[in-house]
Amino acid sequence: MYPVTDLCDEFSDKLQILEPLFTDFGGRLEFAGPISTVKCFEDNSLVRLALEEPGGGRVLVVDGGGSDRCALMGDNLAQLAIDNEWAGVLVYGCVRDAAELSQMDMAIKAINTHPLKSNKKNIGERDVPVRFGGVTFMPEDWLYADLDGVVVSASELAL
Repeated sequence: MYPVTDLCDEFSDKLQILEPLFTDFGGRLEFAGPISTVKCFEDNSLVRLALEEPGGGRVLVVDGGGSDRCALMGDNLAQLAIDNEWAGVLVYGCVRDAAELSQMDMAIKAINTHPLKSNKKNIGERDVPVRFGGVTFMPEDWLYADLDGVVVSASELAL
């Protein structure tokens, strides 16, 4: 994993840089991999379905519309992500079970916490382009994240 600052120094003209809206909640603070997306609003059914699949080192980007009225992920889904070898999860929305998440070997960034679980109506979309924080996340693009921020590249980068 390359530090995001080094990637910005070397490839700034090829990167999209996410606005600093996110906080780290997982026990791991660095992650990178090809992107898979879920677009949902206050319904984490498709988040669960995605994390039940083999991650193969991918990063799940969840566009929850920035809702602060419920959580789209908690410790049970984080454990699925670990078990299925996802590299990390970026949630444009809230998570819960923050104390537990901080002890888990999973990288999770979200905008905040909320104690209420989400709806379960299987509403949303998978592997579609999503946009938030000044970045368009395309399935199969590469996401790199650490304590300094999140960047997205159309292809894998090497220093």
